[in-house]
Amino acid sequence: MEKKQKGVHNRKEGFPSVSFVIPTLNSENTIRSCLDSVFSQDYEGDFEVIISDGGSQDKTLSIVREFGCRIVENPLHTGEAGKARGIIEAKGEIIGFVDSDNILPDENWLEKMVMPFSDPSVVGSEPLFYEHRKKDAVLTRYCALLGMNDPLCYFIGNYDRICLLSENWNGLGIIGKDKGNYLEVDLEPGKIPTMGANGFFVRKESLESIDIGERFFDIDVVCGLVASGLNRFAKVRVGIVHLYGKGLITFSKKQLRRVRDYYFHRESGARRYPWQSMGMRGISRFIVYTVLIFPIVFQAVRGYLKKPDIAWFFHIPACIATLFTYSYGTVEHFFRKKEQSRARWKQM
Repeated sequence: MEKKQKGVHNRKEGFPSVSFVIPTLNSENTIRSCLDSVFSQDYEGDFEVIISDGGSQDKTLSIVREFGCRIVENPLHTGEAGKARGIIEAKGEIIGFVDSDNILPDENWLEKMVMPFSDPSVVGSEPLFYEHRKKDAVLTRYCALLGMNDPLCYFIGNYDRICLLSENWNGLGIIGKDKGNYLEVDLEPGKIPTMGANGFFVRKESLESIDIGERFFDIDVVCGLVASGLNRFAKVRVGIVHLYGKGLITFSKKQLRRVRDYYFHRESGARRYPWQSMGMRGISRFIVYTVLIFPIVFQAVRGYLKKPDIAWFFHIPACIATLFTYSYGTVEHFFRKKEQSRARWKQM
């Protein structure tokens, strides 16, 4: 299909304008596949693509220019800062946050994602699951099967995509109303899954009604929306590909970055979500299961029996690496008060 350039296709009534916001930083390994899938969308409305770049030194920007995307600078370098920068620049009624390692699985994906917005009470929409593809790396397949990128979230029940172990899209007891193509979900303060990334769509006017600041921390933004009374979301019955990485080294680096960033921004008062006060029972269970090893092996076997894929057994080193990196990061933050550097960051 011929690639659509922003602003050159006619908008039809009933299709809101969309701004894709894609943060990048040395993303040459994934950005072409991402943009190929975005510009292959068979969408009857206007959409633009904003690349918020954190200072890429590889071929990212030259690839992006081939697609005619709008490029804005992200001087703070992080993906969260790139999203916040993109919101300011966005012209669409709906903003779609897609990461440079995401791939939209089919050409009708965008139309399905914006369909719930025909209901004016719906604030945002998000895919119900991650696409599982046999050709992807073990780590990417594992995250797709588990329905999350962090195994700790499984133990505390806080995730937002279908997990084949639990056979549910969350572990918080949230039940959505079946609307056919999507689940209508009314969120409550203190009971909010990890929504806000990897294909999260939201009304721009809703984002403008809350204080986001310099960084778009996904789940914190959802918390802010819910706190302001904007609490109706749609979990759309579509998937999204998330090329999370190839192996244990990549996974461990991302986990260490995650915990370092969390503590740094929590100390600065920028984080809203009360991670430190929730799920202590689940965290304790995670520690015990991981130290004993056998329980997480049993979980991997149970997952394999549900959907045979050797990637399930990545669960074992993933849990061990998470326990180690989170423990290290927790001790380290008492002595190290700096944000995780992105100086050598490279996607995949």
